[in-house]
Amino acid sequence: VFNSDLSFSYSDVDGEYYYRISNVLSTQLKSKDLRKIYFLIGNYKLVRTQGQDFQNSWFLHLRFNYKITNLVRLEAFVQSQSDKLLVIDSRNLTGFGVRFKLISKEHVKLYLGNAYMYEEEKSDAFNTNKFNHRNSSYISLTAAFPEKNISILNTLYYQPLYNDFNNYRILEQFKVDVSLSEHLSVF
Repeated sequence: VFNSDLSFSYSDVDGEYYYRISNVLSTQLKSKDLRKIYFLIGNYKLVRTQGQDFQNSWFLHLRFNYKITNLVRLEAFVQSQSDKLLVIDSRNLTGFGVRFKLISKEHVKLYLGNAYMYEEEKSDAFNTNKFNHRNSSYISLTAAFPEKNISILNTLYYQPLYNDFNNYRILEQFKVDVSLSEHLSVF
């Protein structure tokens, strides 16, 4: 499986320009017995005006899933990112955990996962270099409506520090994809 999303916008009003570039790339490779899945996702975003970057970020995530039963999977991952807007010069992590397939119907899938993460985060603006042990819990729902050519993906993450549950991250990824043809969709 291979998917790539590319977007670009540019505007110029009396010599004051603004442009935005965004690219997301994902690929998935499964073993013949369908027990092993390798997943890679990467993205790059740039928002610039008059030579100044408002956002300049990239993200790279590699994940390995191993199917033990129809319900239980083990997973391991590594990730690296940089996001100047969020004042993250670098954030690198590695982790492993378990993933449960709670619902597996033809058009609906629901997963619940829990993992340990070791994280290193560096910020030059705050003069910090942190080394953290985090928990990462998530719930992920995928729903497809083939008669309307629409699919929905929503994942919600909760990531507290093990030594301070008041220090946590909550992240959500939501995507609606509308197929225009076999090879083209709008999201």
